[in-house]
Amino acid sequence: MPTVLLFSRQPLTGRPLQEWLDRPEDAVLITTPKAVAGAEDVLAASFPRHRLVDDYHGWVTEEIAEQAARAYGADLVASTSESDVLRSARLRARLGLPGQDVASATAYRDKVVMKELARAAGIRVPDFAAVDSPRDLLDFVDAHGLPVVVKPRSGAGAEGVAFLREPADVTAFFARERGSDVPYLPGQWMVESLAHGDFHHVDGIMRDGRIVHSWPSRYAGGLAERVREDLHTGSVLLAPDAPATHALQRLAADVVAALPPAPHPLAFHLEAWVGPDGVPVLCEIASRAGGGLIADQYIRAFGVHLAREGLRAQCGLPLTLTTQPAAPARAVGHVLLSPGHGVFVPPADPCPVPGVELTLLREAGTPGRGVESAADAVASAFVEADTTEDVESRLAEATEWWNHHARWE
Repeated sequence: MPTVLLFSRQPLTGRPLQEWLDRPEDAVLITTPKAVAGAEDVLAASFPRHRLVDDYHGWVTEEIAEQAARAYGADLVASTSESDVLRSARLRARLGLPGQDVASATAYRDKVVMKELARAAGIRVPDFAAVDSPRDLLDFVDAHGLPVVVKPRSGAGAEGVAFLREPADVTAFFARERGSDVPYLPGQWMVESLAHGDFHHVDGIMRDGRIVHSWPSRYAGGLAERVREDLHTGSVLLAPDAPATHALQRLAADVVAALPPAPHPLAFHLEAWVGPDGVPVLCEIASRAGGGLIADQYIRAFGVHLAREGLRAQCGLPLTLTTQPAAPARAVGHVLLSPGHGVFVPPADPCPVPGVELTLLREAGTPGRGVESAADAVASAFVEADTTEDVESRLAEATEWWNHHARWE
């Protein structure tokens, strides 16, 4: 394996990079003390060339990473999180290394650039505009009316998203500036009209402007709505003969072709709505694996963990799957069960729904403050079955059982 500078803020206990790479000791890991807590022995044994940084998202981390890359003669730069996509591309440009460049990384991170390129290629997107000043938002509302959604241009996980349904919501959005994690400055925000239809995601591997393999799934509701309303969420892989399956795969291929390509394989995660006319409307696409349990769902269906596959590909290692499967091995779906408000009291008995794999993600007695991010959950449930309909019905039964037996006191 070549020498790889690897950005990762994910805990080693949950994302075992030392198992994903053939020779982890050749990697130069940039991570945080929090990410290696409880795995200090693994860090010392598997990643002797590491740098711990306290302000992971700060500019100083890029300088530390460049110094380490030059010191060890890095041949490649890799990352596993969306927040690292653009900084990895900037470092490649500084060092003259191959991989996803700044133009491609920007298109997959900046939703305005992304949708401008998609719209120019004839792909359907909602009406949208950059919000660089209060006037931009007011002009858009005057032109398109309410409701609208305002979101960070480079956001992830529905963080910072605001639904503006009446004039008072516009005023409230302006008023929250002082407490916003995303600054109210040019280049940071965008607005778009609300799209309608079932919300889907498409996941897979892309390379050099084309899809290597992919499969679509249908979400149980929107992610921003989940954060706002403390909802359960999940998704179910679409059946091969579902009306939206081919349309969504075609959309993914068109979007990947429209955006600046990356020469090496990368995982991707696309989100879109499909309305009554059956034509998908692009929400966004990212050049990394989907979060939550999406990668786990994909491995159950196709034997490939997209986060692992995407990382290994960035490190110059070969793909496990190089062709498009005709169908999943099994119908698969999952649900993330939302934390409530209070102290968590889990159900006293196991889930009685046949075929449901329920996993507690928090211990009894843990305090809950509702859903704080799109992937926030107190438990998860997986179902594998012969048909999509069976998966959906069992997940619905399991969710109903959970609602009656889990408590927050």
